[in-house]
Amino acid sequence: MTTTVSPPQARPESETQVRQNWSERLAPYAYIAPFFLIFAIFGLVPLLFTFYVALFDWNPIGEHVFVGFDNFTRLLGDTRFWNAAWNTISIWLLSTVPQLLVALLLAHLLNHARLRLALFWRMSMLVPYITSVAATTIVFAQMFDRDYGLLNWLLGLVGVGPIDFLQSGWGSHTMIAVMVAWRWFGYTTLLYLASLQAVPRTIYEAAAVDGAGAWKQFRHISIPSLRPVIVFTIVTSTIGGLQIFTEPLLVTTTSPLTCGPVRQCQTLTLFLYEQGFGQFQFGYGSAIGVALFVLIIAIASLNYVLSTRIRPERG
Repeated sequence: MTTTVSPPQARPESETQVRQNWSERLAPYAYIAPFFLIFAIFGLVPLLFTFYVALFDWNPIGEHVFVGFDNFTRLLGDTRFWNAAWNTISIWLLSTVPQLLVALLLAHLLNHARLRLALFWRMSMLVPYITSVAATTIVFAQMFDRDYGLLNWLLGLVGVGPIDFLQSGWGSHTMIAVMVAWRWFGYTTLLYLASLQAVPRTIYEAAAVDGAGAWKQFRHISIPSLRPVIVFTIVTSTIGGLQIFTEPLLVTTTSPLTCGPVRQCQTLTLFLYEQGFGQFQFGYGSAIGVALFVLIIAIASLNYVLSTRIRPERG
């Protein structure tokens, strides 16, 4: 005689259990929903509207004439656009590369175990970040002044004649890049330092016992440990550097929108502002904004791909 044992049947969930399961599944989406809602209102909608306006000859108080891609065609043949693009990339490179390198070295030094008054030095890194941009611009404009500037006085001590930084392309780019780098290097240093603080001190002590000097510890321990933060700062510096606006706007008093009589330091955001709100060509200004958006996405993606290739060295 054989006995057939039937498998146990799953008990149907009660209505309360079903409701509780759905609540647990939906709860994470409810928590993050406010951010995406605010982003959609203040970020995504203006972005899509900019793309839309770029297709029109847009009069804010008159007609909106559809012109298709004419604004973009005009942009490609506009020498002022290419001049602004070159100025933007030049200032971005001159400010970002030294800033990240200096921040990397400072973070390594501030992480040293025998550093006296470590908290004071670390907190002082925030001073440039909390200083007003206008105050920073006034101070650096005085330092780079042709007739009474500190820099020209120092150059005069070694026999170099006065340089009019503001009237030349490379001089104005250098001056603005120094202002940007000075403002942000402390913030970047603290980001690197916070990441280095998570590295166990025993690793540095073991490396010192094995004979590794400060340079080898920096190269083989600090840099590989900072890889995710380095990628983050490179991408954010790219986005912020290509949107630089305030420093070139404040550095000249006679022609702030063009940043000089021959547009020697006019950036893309300044060119956008001049066309959109200075000459009320909102369609053309929107096309500049779209071009800037594409440029930022392209360079940020390239930087991300290159920086993620930083691998810790073995051995």
